[in-house]
Amino acid sequence: MAEKRDYYEVLGIEKGASDQDIKASYRKLARKYHPDVNKADDAETKFKEVKEAYDVLSDGQKRAQYDQYGHQDPNQGFGGGDFSGGGFSDIFDMFFGGGGGGRSRNPNAPQRGNDLQYTMTLEFKEAVFGKEIDITIPRTESCDTCNGSGAKPGTQPEVCTVCHGSGQEEVVQNTPFGRMVNRRACSNCGGNGKIIKEKCSTCSGSGHVKKQRKVHIRIPAGVDDGAQLRMTGEGDGGLRGGPAGDLYIVIRVKADEFFDREGDDIYCEVPLTFAQAALGDEIEIPTLTEKVKLKIPAGTQTGTYFRLRGKGVPRLRGTGQGDQHVKVVLITPSKLTDEQKDLLRQFSGLSGEQTHEQEQSFFDRMKRAFRGD
Repeated sequence: MAEKRDYYEVLGIEKGASDQDIKASYRKLARKYHPDVNKADDAETKFKEVKEAYDVLSDGQKRAQYDQYGHQDPNQGFGGGDFSGGGFSDIFDMFFGGGGGGRSRNPNAPQRGNDLQYTMTLEFKEAVFGKEIDITIPRTESCDTCNGSGAKPGTQPEVCTVCHGSGQEEVVQNTPFGRMVNRRACSNCGGNGKIIKEKCSTCSGSGHVKKQRKVHIRIPAGVDDGAQLRMTGEGDGGLRGGPAGDLYIVIRVKADEFFDREGDDIYCEVPLTFAQAALGDEIEIPTLTEKVKLKIPAGTQTGTYFRLRGKGVPRLRGTGQGDQHVKVVLITPSKLTDEQKDLLRQFSGLSGEQTHEQEQSFFDRMKRAFRGD
């Protein structure tokens, strides 16, 4: 007997493929190899192989066991690929809007709760240094009155007499492709597999209720805008004993009026007078934690950057901090006294530079030349 091929290889997907990728690959290959479409001698064999792989990998529990044991697990019960029972009807459902694959799932199995998302807005320095805070979130939890059964205390849900607890019913149709079996959610129990005749007054038969839950959040130092924090088990409660989902905290950080941030580094601008830039100076610079002295060399040009090492943001993953980059910008005075103007004219003359008045006279002469005056 030929050795079975790896199920992931059969479907042409990677081991870490998502449920959506698995389904898409199955649909493509099933269409390609179905005997009603493909008349090759090995089409039926390949179709069975594809369906068998899909039946295993699309079921979370079977897939986990297969990943661990492969084809050798004696308790797995892989294989079979019942071609006569529902092979093509499954594909028909998937292509034309039927029951989404048609495979029977246990409606009473434990079900994991939904994940929740909470958006938290932080001040600039709160993101830099971290923060601890309590938040209150609405989430679904198992009903304490009925212990999640949905039934009135003292009563029990009854097995549906239509689907016999499977949660699905079959509808047989005659189509141009042949006799098709369409599986869909049971119309009597809504796919639950059980009927609750006397519902719990607290949860109205749903088995769960909405509650406000307080959660303590530790925001680590160095988080940035758009970061997500995962709180395991703080999402909606599971059903029928299933685990709770997770809570994802999405971080939004407000802009700061002085600092800008790029990764672990921060940037700022400080003004310099002409005298400070020309003669040099020592100025005081605000950082995230304190004020420090910065020496400005004589002849510094506007737009020059200076680096303050280790004065940036604490690294979220790792040790140490980023740097602070200081850009100096030369500020031109808008109002000068007559004495200040005279001194600047003297300086300009000593430097061999044209004054503003001289430049204006030059432009006036150019204009007259263009006019032909």
